[in-house]
Amino acid sequence: MTESLSKAEIRRILRQRLAGMTDEQRRLGSAAACALLLNTPEFAAARTVMIYLSTPAELDTAPIALRALHEGKTVAAPVVDPQQRRLLPVALTSLHEGLRIGPYGIREPAAGTPLPLHLLDLVIVPALGFTPDGGRIGRGMGYYDRFLAQREFAGIACGLGFEQQVMEKLPLLDHDMRLGMLVTDRAVRRFLPPDARRTDRP
Repeated sequence: MTESLSKAEIRRILRQRLAGMTDEQRRLGSAAACALLLNTPEFAAARTVMIYLSTPAELDTAPIALRALHEGKTVAAPVVDPQQRRLLPVALTSLHEGLRIGPYGIREPAAGTPLPLHLLDLVIVPALGFTPDGGRIGRGMGYYDRFLAQREFAGIACGLGFEQQVMEKLPLLDHDMRLGMLVTDRAVRRFLPPDARRTDRP
């Protein structure tokens, strides 16, 4: 029963699950999840998409970023500001140029002016684990919870991960931000009523 486990124990279990995946499982799962997300009306309607630049242990987000750029969408990636403990959405035009390694070993845009939060239609959110009803548990630093809690952000927060990362229950707190949708290699789950999804911003 995961309800009796601490967040640290849950994170250990989830890290073990991810580490136990083979390269082939990760490749096939990434391709399946990206294909599902790219076929959603939420992605089709989004003009500006913020996407995390994945590490080798995570689901590969490159197909989503490349499709969005090809379709002429504005694509942003989070830049970590460790002093203020926040994420800044900065536009990118390539997955190979104009990037640097951030303070936590994650690729991020090397330069650029942060985009206004109200322009973000769809934010692709990483996590160690998810629940089937939109909960998530990150790596413990709270960057995405603080980011999604900002009043200026009115878009859709979409979790992206492998089905192996979905757990029936997680020890969530009141300040843990819930997702509007979750896409894995097996399913698309939505947690907002249709009229609450921001797909028609003028």
